[in-house]
Amino acid sequence: MNRVRKIIFWCHLPLGVTGGLIILVMSVTGVLLTYEKQIISWADTRNYTVSRGQSAERKSIESLLEVAGKQRSTAPTGITIRSNLNAPAEIAFGRETPLFLDPYTGAVLGDGAHKVRSFFRTVTEWHRWLGAQGENRTAARTITGACNFGFLLLVISGVVLWWPKKLTRKQVRNSTWFRRSLPAKARDFNWHNVIGFWCAIPLFIVIISAIPISYSWAGNLVYRLVGETPPAPRGPANGGRTRETRGNHVSFAGLDQLFYRAERHTTGWQSITMQIPNAAEGPVSFNIDQGNGGQPQKRAQLTLSRTDGEVVRWEPFSSYSRGRQLRSILRFAHTGEVAGVFGQTIAGIASAGAIFLVWTGLALALRRSRAWLAKRLRGRKGMVETDGREVNVTRDVVYIEGNQ
Repeated sequence: MNRVRKIIFWCHLPLGVTGGLIILVMSVTGVLLTYEKQIISWADTRNYTVSRGQSAERKSIESLLEVAGKQRSTAPTGITIRSNLNAPAEIAFGRETPLFLDPYTGAVLGDGAHKVRSFFRTVTEWHRWLGAQGENRTAARTITGACNFGFLLLVISGVVLWWPKKLTRKQVRNSTWFRRSLPAKARDFNWHNVIGFWCAIPLFIVIISAIPISYSWAGNLVYRLVGETPPAPRGPANGGRTRETRGNHVSFAGLDQLFYRAERHTTGWQSITMQIPNAAEGPVSFNIDQGNGGQPQKRAQLTLSRTDGEVVRWEPFSSYSRGRQLRSILRFAHTGEVAGVFGQTIAGIASAGAIFLVWTGLALALRRSRAWLAKRLRGRKGMVETDGREVNVTRDVVYIEGNQ
């Protein structure tokens, strides 16, 4: 058993040293991204005041889109209405920043918090691609994916190494709780064990759910594990063509009635997002969310015919195949959003714990390397024989007998 632990340790140590800095970057950025959606939502709308008036009747979807279309050179691609009566209407323009309108007066409120969005965009780029741009992102993603996979092996091997040789009450307490007044090396060892123990399960979930994001084969494996054929890879939206149609050239006729039907198709929704189709007579899709935006089990997609308003397709989460359900849950298990704010908090704490695991692990590895070098130097001191002459080795000077 001791030999097995030794082998696992000597796999654990170099793996942690090799990927430590990359894991540290992903952990720090993971902490910063913990409440990304909530912070962006607050920053976007904190200074906007919605004038509900006495009637509290929302303006038509068509008129809101017409107003928004006149503010930009491109056509709106979607509109989001929230159940909160004091929330502004959010008009999307593809990858551009959204535009916020007063849903009751149609007044333009603004286009959100650019600096906050830019900050989280930069943090995301570092989390996914180490800040790389353009073609370099492919190589950077390979590195982060490999280090994430290595982190998974570190967590698994760490659990084995943490397990006390004897399950006594004292040993378990020392490995699961912080101890005070310890010297630096013992403190780092204690912190590494305690934080590793409490963060092992959430870290395992966060890390393993990221593997299908990094590798397509892992995403396909999710489907195969439940006996399903993986779906074909999706091509670029709109065949790779960008949307260049100007807002005042797009017809919004009939969209208000479709939105009205979508609102009444199900109850308890928190937000409804309508995707505006390119084709004038194409079906219209609605993303109906009963959660916080990161809970796939509370989302559904409704597609209505633009000509007669009939339901073309209704896809709640329960209608998905097991593979698609599992894949969707794994995507948001990585951020913890699948379990709401509580899950996000746990994922954030686990990421913070990973920072300390990297820090203490590298500190312990550095002390071990220093101790090894010092031992080698001590072993070289004294008299040895070389080329028939005695050599006296000290740390600073080598004296050869008869030739000082």
